[in-house]
Amino acid sequence: MEEALTGIVQAERAAYRYPQNGYGLPPTSMAVRTGEAVFVTGPSGCGKSTLARCLTGLIPHLYRGQLDGEIWLDGLPTRDAPLWQLAERAGLVFQNPAAQMLAVSVEEEIIFGLENLGLPPDDIRERLEATLARFGLEPLRARSPQTLSGGEQQKLALAAMIARQPPVLVLDEPLSMLDTSAAADLVAHLGDLTRAGAAVVVCEHRAEYLRRIPDGRTLRLGDGDGAGRHPEAESIAAEPPGFPAARAPGFQLDVVDLGVRWGGRRVLRDLSFSAAGGSVIAVVGRNGVGKTTLLRALAGLQKHAGTVSVNGERPDLGLVFQNADLQLFNPTVRDELLYRVPDPDMARYAWLLDALGLDRYEGTPPLILSEGEKKRVALATVLMRAPAHGVLLDEPALGQDALHKARLARLARALAAAGQLVIVTTHDLALAARADRLLLLGPEGFVADGPPARVLCDSTAWARVGLVLPEWVHSGQEPS
Repeated sequence: MEEALTGIVQAERAAYRYPQNGYGLPPTSMAVRTGEAVFVTGPSGCGKSTLARCLTGLIPHLYRGQLDGEIWLDGLPTRDAPLWQLAERAGLVFQNPAAQMLAVSVEEEIIFGLENLGLPPDDIRERLEATLARFGLEPLRARSPQTLSGGEQQKLALAAMIARQPPVLVLDEPLSMLDTSAAADLVAHLGDLTRAGAAVVVCEHRAEYLRRIPDGRTLRLGDGDGAGRHPEAESIAAEPPGFPAARAPGFQLDVVDLGVRWGGRRVLRDLSFSAAGGSVIAVVGRNGVGKTTLLRALAGLQKHAGTVSVNGERPDLGLVFQNADLQLFNPTVRDELLYRVPDPDMARYAWLLDALGLDRYEGTPPLILSEGEKKRVALATVLMRAPAHGVLLDEPALGQDALHKARLARLARALAAAGQLVIVTTHDLALAARADRLLLLGPEGFVADGPPARVLCDSTAWARVGLVLPEWVHSGQEPS
């Protein structure tokens, strides 16, 4: 075994297995010195989040599986050093930011970590104001973190951790909920941090953004749940079994003057649009603009003004939440999909397991899966109930590698072929480009509406809502 080096995070043949299912992290060796950035990539479920927990000491101190090999953090063996000492040397931003929110306001969330460092009050105030400005959180400083959008929560989690200025910064899917402008800003800031001497480890699927950080190295983990299978080469049945809309006459969803006030704020104002069954629609907009609120209103879960109807009646639309943890509570994936489904259609059940790549997890507790896997389980639970008019997918690309995003796009197309309406909110413009129609949402309402190829070329509309277009949009070549 090599002698541990100081000033870096170092892993030597580190491997971990969760006790519930035996999956985890394959033997992995790496080292990150001060001023370096390492990008960890790999398929959904390959162990990226597990590696992040190992590097920061959460494994083995908070997780009780089998840890092999050795990990050092600034010269301290993570297996033996107390967690408080490790927390002084490394900061971890979780893939699910909601799990990291502790305080009653945005301001207090940032202050909490600074006070735990024992900083003088003047230093805390200076760092707080600089952090709020750097991450665009000043207008939200008095808001409860629980009232923020997923993207705003992600910015807050990043801000609170970066404000602590840890020598080692480990980020698990930090771009997953950020709009294109916020993602570009964060990547620029990470470049500044490495130039200032921080060691940065980023686990991320949106690799096209990370390439902008100079001199970054890439570590690719194993095949995860894609081992031996290539979703791009697989076909999905043209018609999902058992959906009532299949071959039924077409329907139209009509939304008239939809408005939502929440927490004393106007979130959505007088939105009107129609959407036909048998189509896939993508909704794109900045963090906090109201995309999730729109889906909740369409599903009947959010009080609103105006009307949402199909043939004058409330539509039957299934909603897959942005945070899958809020939808999963059963002991196994099988139990989750079949929970309170009377006379379940087992052909549909088998189709969903195969279409979403969940076969191997049928007996696994869903809450120990990766975030991408949990999202797919949540989608399967909604589709098992076969909503009559379609599904609403809130940020379905979270935690999904390129192959599973391709699989998701094919599934959406199969549902549309069966007569369903699929509405997707996303910051992943490559996924949005595969829809039939793209709606660009700004604070005042829809700014652009039409075929994705046309909307993506409308630079005036994107500038109007404050979003930058990734380089691949201009070149016409989607990121790999």
